[in-house]
Amino acid sequence: MPLAHNLNKVNKKVNKSNAAIHVKGRNFKRLNRASLRQKKLEDRKAQHLEQKQNELQIVKYFQEEVNLATEKEVFGLIEMKAYIENFLKRYDEELDQLKAERRKGRPPTTRQLLLEEKVKYDENIYETGIKIPDVSDAETVRILRSWNGTIGGASILKYIHISKDMQQLPTKELEMS
Repeated sequence: MPLAHNLNKVNKKVNKSNAAIHVKGRNFKRLNRASLRQKKLEDRKAQHLEQKQNELQIVKYFQEEVNLATEKEVFGLIEMKAYIENFLKRYDEELDQLKAERRKGRPPTTRQLLLEEKVKYDENIYETGIKIPDVSDAETVRILRSWNGTIGGASILKYIHISKDMQQLPTKELEMS
């Protein structure tokens, strides 16, 4: 007999018998396992969605920057690094304001700690290599300009990893292999 893994299926099978569910009974344990499994799947799905939204923030920022520079078809490494550094400074004003509002001797607010942690994380990612749309490719720039802001639409973009100490863009032959 196949095991039902879905919480709704388990619940339906358990409720078929009109008997009361005992705390140490087999049906209670089945329901408990199914509900824990359902919660774990929902947590993993929420975490994945949050990660995708964070990745889309930089793509959205690059789209805005590319749309501002309408006369350019492709962008160089120096411009990409400038865009990344501007993107990393997006919380600076709010952090400065929170620091100015805090009285001397008081601990930082939760929001300030969260923003500082985000800034530190983003800078660490930039040092090791941040994934951005490849705006050195004309086709990617064209697609990025017409991107509608969805996760599915971002999957057709070509991406590259740019690090802080990178001196030149990777060559096309290296990307192919």
